Amino acid sequence: MCYARSVRTHLPVLPSTAPPATVRPRKHPDWLRVRFPDGENYRQVQRRVRELALHTVCQSASCPNIGECWNNRALTIMILGDICTRSCRFCDVKTGRPQPVDEGEPRRVAEMLAELELNHTVITSVDRDDLRDGGARIWAETLRACHEQAPAMTLEVLVPDFKGQLEQVDTVLDADPDVFAHNLETVPRLSREVRVQARYDRSFAVLRHARARGALTKTGIMLGLGETIDEVHDVIDELGALGLSILTLGQYLAPSRRHLQVARYVTPQEFENLRRYALEAGVDHVESGPLVRSSYHAEGQAGLIARLQARPEYGRVGFASRPSR
Repeated sequence: MCYARSVRTHLPVLPSTAPPATVRPRKHPDWLRVRFPDGENYRQVQRRVRELALHTVCQSASCPNIGECWNNRALTIMILGDICTRSCRFCDVKTGRPQPVDEGEPRRVAEMLAELELNHTVITSVDRDDLRDGGARIWAETLRACHEQAPAMTLEVLVPDFKGQLEQVDTVLDADPDVFAHNLETVPRLSREVRVQARYDRSFAVLRHARARGALTKTGIMLGLGETIDEVHDVIDELGALGLSILTLGQYLAPSRRHLQVARYVTPQEFENLRRYALEAGVDHVESGPLVRSSYHAEGQAGLIARLQARPEYGRVGFASRPSR
């Protein structure tokens, strides 16, 4: 019997008809408690973000790890403003009509990241369905500016689905990110309820296209929304067959009473079992735990990325535009 099968027998299975949670908020278990954000590095990063008029997903999405990450001088920049055109039921980023595109933002992002002297950083964005290209041009300009000002830094992008327009995905890939990430967020059955304007099959197609281009790919899934363990295994199996490089698995936490509520808290041991399952399924690297988020410990993965990129199956996608490193 393979290890993957033995994992299934140790994990509880919720009813297959379990809907996304709409129950009353419950008290967090002890393993989800974090310290109040503070510290000298935290305050320095906070001040610099404010001075450069930048946005971070750490703040906009109310990430519980902001204190740990900022004190390690790690952060996730959010470009194209802080107002999203979509209304996902799990997300704390503001929804509404965005401001016009800030043409100076790519330069300021590159300036800050070069100043912090990071080995690795993550850039994400709000969805900009109001723009014809979904913001792909600004994505590419930001990446190229970062390559120019901090050529030794590895760059991870966490992109939207661009409404499935793969030519816009190519615009980002042609600017040569080191890691191309797009989150599935949940299992297919719950996707419409959780993400509203997104589709699981469209998101998977974005990942498949990037992988076919030779990109090192990454995705993330939230647990505790009403999914079954078998459904999670099925998604992991698909990702392993795709050749996914990095997978993050974390506990969903409701930002407010207006958002979807937690159906259950997944234990640390269950997360460890799923980590092993994903590795057995063929995913290269897995971050799995209650407090794991899309960019969790990404700042420590520069070495991992270099090792993965050295493999013959990974073809770099945009060398022509990138300075030597």
